[in-house]
Amino acid sequence: MLDAADLSARLHEIIGAHLGLEGPLLPILHAIQAEWGHIPDPAIPVLANALNLGRAEVHGVVSFYHDFRTTPAGPTVVKLCAAEACQAQGGRDLIAATLRAFGLSTYGTTPDGKVTVEPVYCLGLCACGPAALVNDRLLGRATPATLREAAR
Repeated sequence: MLDAADLSARLHEIIGAHLGLEGPLLPILHAIQAEWGHIPDPAIPVLANALNLGRAEVHGVVSFYHDFRTTPAGPTVVKLCAAEACQAQGGRDLIAATLRAFGLSTYGTTPDGKVTVEPVYCLGLCACGPAALVNDRLLGRATPATLREAAR
């Protein structure tokens, strides 16, 4: 759990460091996520106030971009390509098998908090699909077995 006073103090430091930028919202959101691994709910009104934006505007940006999280991810993040090229090479089956293997019915984080499975729409390995990204490791021609091995 985040301490409210520590969160507020650090948020104001992050915001202050980026206020001179043109269009500071995205850089600030990236810095907040780098700090806490997600965008904590209490950050939204603080950021909206500092940038003279509506809370809905800030929330809209956070919810629009897939890379922003509103809850922490597990230490292992498995991103599965859901784009057409990978789908044509067995991506749908890989997604279904991966979700089953981690005990998930949809994208998300395992109950033990260790693995987060997310969709991504192109990893640039279209000729080697289906593709996946496990933390920082790209996998072409991914299979459930190679994903399990990479997620260890």
